[in-house]
Amino acid sequence: MALLLFVINPYWAVVPLGCFLLLSLAAPFFPGFSYFLPVISRGKKGARVAALTFDDGPSPSSTPVLLDLLVRYGLRATFFVVGEKAAKHPELIDRIIAEGHTLGNHSWKHDPFLMLRSEKTLAKDIHDTQELLSKWSVQPLVFRPPIGITGPRLAGVLAAEGLLTVNFSCRAFDRGNRDVRNLAAKILKRLQAGDIIMLHDLPAYHKAQTDSWQQEVDRLFAALAKDQLIVPLEQLIDCPVQSALRETP
Repeated sequence: MALLLFVINPYWAVVPLGCFLLLSLAAPFFPGFSYFLPVISRGKKGARVAALTFDDGPSPSSTPVLLDLLVRYGLRATFFVVGEKAAKHPELIDRIIAEGHTLGNHSWKHDPFLMLRSEKTLAKDIHDTQELLSKWSVQPLVFRPPIGITGPRLAGVLAAEGLLTVNFSCRAFDRGNRDVRNLAAKILKRLQAGDIIMLHDLPAYHKAQTDSWQQEVDRLFAALAKDQLIVPLEQLIDCPVQSALRETP
């Protein structure tokens, strides 16, 4: 196309090239856009339910609260955990698994610039998290990049680890629980059939909002459970998100 436009008018040739560059720069910031690699951000076609996922944990200030509420309302979720935090709080990973939830890989340090790092750095970050979680005899099969941002190096790294990219299609734009006001209403207003809901496994950024955050999550879970809207992520996307590893004799 650029060559054809160059023949017509040399100045026109920069138009498709400029569009390509702009698309390449913008694509990583759209969580559901399969540009550099396939990205799952919604359920399979025709799904009438949604799935619940949590990012950025585990945290002793938020994970137990979420787990208690999930038990109360009979909901199952997938926790996309940060390797460094999981290493510090193994008891929380124990409980997540024991209560029937699944784990996803959310990188080792949650570096927001991870996709700009070298392929070697990216590979080590993801592999180290996989290696750590294997201590619980499970292997996550899904990866969610920090902030949902993808990049050109990610496809090869994930293929080597046997991971799929799973992002999200419904969120409250709470900025990591910095703004928890009306969190439940924001999710419920945006929620559509087939959505993958993303919430944060983090305490309220402002301690004064801790009670409000818990009340909002309680309100949200109650509404989701009442309408029977939530199914496990693997059921929604019709793909396993975690496999069991054989224990060494």
